[in-house]
Amino acid sequence: MGCRSSAAIIFAYPMTQQDTLSTTSTPVSEVPSKASAHVGTGYHSPHEIIGWLPATATPWQQDSAIRAHYKFPEVDWSKRVNPMKTPLGKADAPSGFSLKKPMYHSKSLVQPDSVYRPEYAAYRQGVAGDPIPYNIANDDLITSILLGCFILATVSISQTGNFIHRQLKYFFHPLREGTTVITETSNELRFQLFLLLQTSLLFALIFFFYTKTFGNGTSSLPQHLVIGIYTSIITVYFMFKAVAYNLVGWVFFDRKKNEQWTKSGLFLVATQGIALFPIVMLHAYFNFSIETTVIYTTVIIILAKLLSFYKTYVIFFKKGGAFVQFFLYFCAFEIVPLGILWSVLVFIDHYLKVNF
Repeated sequence: MGCRSSAAIIFAYPMTQQDTLSTTSTPVSEVPSKASAHVGTGYHSPHEIIGWLPATATPWQQDSAIRAHYKFPEVDWSKRVNPMKTPLGKADAPSGFSLKKPMYHSKSLVQPDSVYRPEYAAYRQGVAGDPIPYNIANDDLITSILLGCFILATVSISQTGNFIHRQLKYFFHPLREGTTVITETSNELRFQLFLLLQTSLLFALIFFFYTKTFGNGTSSLPQHLVIGIYTSIITVYFMFKAVAYNLVGWVFFDRKKNEQWTKSGLFLVATQGIALFPIVMLHAYFNFSIETTVIYTTVIIILAKLLSFYKTYVIFFKKGGAFVQFFLYFCAFEIVPLGILWSVLVFIDHYLKVNF
């Protein structure tokens, strides 16, 4: 025990006046002999041992007297079991120093616990900076897809220019009764299906731009996976509309009118993909504002709905004159599905941000 601990003992066990008077007459030189005479008589508290000393005894003499009556074992703590280990842990195996061994293989306070390894983060250098925000222009996968869409669309348009001209002509100038309809080739049909997928991708990219700018929070999923989910939802929306149109047309209209509307509807979707491609490229690679992109996209959707409104009336309801039925038909197959699509996209975006 140090001098400070002995002094603390003095304050903890104050000497009475009787003890002071009895020990005053004892000289300091006789302290060791008197203290040693009580060693074999049993346990003595520090208060008793200090009481045997004169009142003039210094703290060092008090400490020496206490040390003479207590045996303090010397413990080599390097050979004792580490009490800071996890329960039921085994002793550390002897291991020498090696430059080939990783630093995190060194001993830990909780070794051999394989779960808690705080030393993994102890060797990082520097401070983590702000992550670089995601940008379509830096995404090699999306850039490759857009470049491939541009090349395929250019080649397809150059080879099917007559088909596009014919579709535009017949769209605004309906065929007369009894006129033979020119069937589409397999290449022209594949070209329209490709443009339908491109339209879905471009709408998904625009919605992704919108949520990234105006939405709250982000998702930890890869960005191209999120865009792929949006593209799949929009593709299902177009397929659902086509199936619904065919089912209702098969019940209420003849085969020729259904075929005319199928071709016109597919052509409208394909032209939306061609019209949206420039604004997506400008926003992704030339930093066009999201407000301009949203306004442009809204104008394209409104024009497509107006053209669909006109074509539906010309094909199905021009001769019947049932304007109320036509308006309900248009709202049921154009306006309501569009609102459902927007709700589903917003819900999926919120779900991905909350759960991923």
